[in-house]
Amino acid sequence: MAKKKDEQTSIRIFDTTLRDGEQSPGASMNIEEKLRVAKQLQKLNVDVIEAGFPIASIGDFEAVKKIAQTIKGPEIAGLCRAELKDIDRAWEALKYAGEKGRIHTFIATSDIHMKYKLKMEPKKVLAAAVTAVKRAKSYTSNVEFSCEDATRTERTFLAEMVAAVIDAGATTVNIPDTVGYTIPTEYFDIISYLKQNVANIDQAIISVHCHNDLGLSVANSLAAIQAGARQVECTINGIGERAGNCSLEEFVMTLRTRRDILPYVCNVATEQLTPASRLVTTVTGIVVQPNKAIVGANAFAHEAGIHQHGVLMNKTTYEIMTPESVGLKTNALVLGKHSGRHAFKKRLEDLGYEFDDEQLNKAFVRFKALADLKKELFDEDLDAIMADEVNTQADEKFKLSHVTVTCGSFAVATATVQMDIEGNQCRTAELGDGPVDAVLKAIKKLTKTKAKLLQYNVGSITGGTDALGEVTVRLEEGDRTVLARGSSTDIIEASAKAYINALNRLQSKKERIVEHL
Repeated sequence: MAKKKDEQTSIRIFDTTLRDGEQSPGASMNIEEKLRVAKQLQKLNVDVIEAGFPIASIGDFEAVKKIAQTIKGPEIAGLCRAELKDIDRAWEALKYAGEKGRIHTFIATSDIHMKYKLKMEPKKVLAAAVTAVKRAKSYTSNVEFSCEDATRTERTFLAEMVAAVIDAGATTVNIPDTVGYTIPTEYFDIISYLKQNVANIDQAIISVHCHNDLGLSVANSLAAIQAGARQVECTINGIGERAGNCSLEEFVMTLRTRRDILPYVCNVATEQLTPASRLVTTVTGIVVQPNKAIVGANAFAHEAGIHQHGVLMNKTTYEIMTPESVGLKTNALVLGKHSGRHAFKKRLEDLGYEFDDEQLNKAFVRFKALADLKKELFDEDLDAIMADEVNTQADEKFKLSHVTVTCGSFAVATATVQMDIEGNQCRTAELGDGPVDAVLKAIKKLTKTKAKLLQYNVGSITGGTDALGEVTVRLEEGDRTVLARGSSTDIIEASAKAYINALNRLQSKKERIVEHL
């Protein structure tokens, strides 16, 4: 049966920030953080939220369950291997979403994966896939199947697999570029081949999931929809395994900006893109580079005189989209020390934050204290305030009470640090090769941590000598890696906050009960 025109041109946005995005090294989120991001994705109006991998851990299961119970509007998906225990576990969490619950099961189909990873013959792989889809179908009609490493899969076998899982009941079939290997023309050919050689292909939606190892994830996703795919799997800020995934904001704004040659539409509320980007940065600690398309700090900045003159005459000379269309405000200055609670609350709401009265009161105190130090406060300053407030709301083993540092050209840096460790006040002093080194040594001594500092980055959130300094650290302990941020007008204090936030994230990971796969 021929599809309606709106079905032919509508592209479904499947967001996997909470699953594939969370697999970025150090980017793991707790249940509360996942729910915050899911609520923002609901505002963004994505079609599907992949909430996690339910069998991976108790924490992942509970996060998927909580999101399925809470989020209204988008479908809620849970990933599972083509194994019956995975599928059963996934539905335990997803059942609370009812008809909006989607079981997403997968198995590898490329020769290299079947031989070296699965150690299975193609016939057994196909049989496992069909069995998995049928089991999922016994729970829900909303079943997605993925052919892992599809772009390196022999095409006749890929077509056979797709036909078999559709017959078994899959309503969405994903053709992922799992290792970011393909290029746009090749991907177009793969999707076209399936459209032409799979007899029942019109009974399912073709989805694509592109990784960015060669920097082609967005281009490949665009080629795929031109060939007939109607669902694109992507993440906020393009985070994900290795080099990341197709960037949701880049893909969506390409559709919106180039409707002249891409006659497709999606349901995303683009004005929520910047709030979503900032929230994911705050929660994961993964900072967006300034020249990042759509949501980077420089995306709508103009420095060259010729460009500035052109924009002043007519913005379209150098801006192919408006800042407002992605959720930016034209006025950079937000609030100052004379601003009241109502204005502060309204601006936080505009930025996409949700909070109760207690959180608002504490954040407002932080805002007033910062406003006394700075002449101007920007949206990025408010993001930093809310990030600190979220950290203080979490159950933390380690809390910074105060830090004092003495240093100079002819003096050895000395840091005195006092911390609250599980309700006990502890204090120590350490010497170091500079003030930051001394502070981190003191914290390490007090917490008795064996974590290794892999990365330390410092920068300013906004301009000026009174700007908030932002520090990002990456810590490793055993097989666990975490990222965390800290901010303050005092870069030494920001360093201490970042380090302690990272230690608390490591502690949270230690306490998480993990089921062995």
